Amino acid sequence: MNDIQDRRDIEHLVRLFYERATKDTLIGHYFTSVVPINWDEHIPTIVSFWENILFQTGAYKGGMLFKHMNLNYLSAFKPAHFDRWLDIWENTVNELFSGERAEEAKFRANSIAIIMQTKLGVYPPENKK
Repeated sequence: MNDIQDRRDIEHLVRLFYERATKDTLIGHYFTSVVPINWDEHIPTIVSFWENILFQTGAYKGGMLFKHMNLNYLSAFKPAHFDRWLDIWENTVNELFSGERAEEAKFRANSIAIIMQTKLGVYPPENKK
């Protein structure tokens, strides 16, 4: 199994993740009914976000926390929502990739979940790692 090599790999990961997350009974509503998501805009934005994290491209230009603050206002996050997001993300990464960047994607997702829970006041964070 190969490691994450480029933007195309990240896009494959992100698309599969959202395919699963949107159908999930615990967190799917955030992607399907809390706010309307324009997937043609959202997917490239998220791909740029992860490309910047894994390859330091500078391609992503902020706003992630503010967007999630709005979501939290509309439908309050709970620690279980972050745990499920992480489970789906990590399972998707593990299914598709193996290597240093794959491990970095999982590590960074955990860090993001902790930071977001702290900034959004979602307590207690129940991250496993």
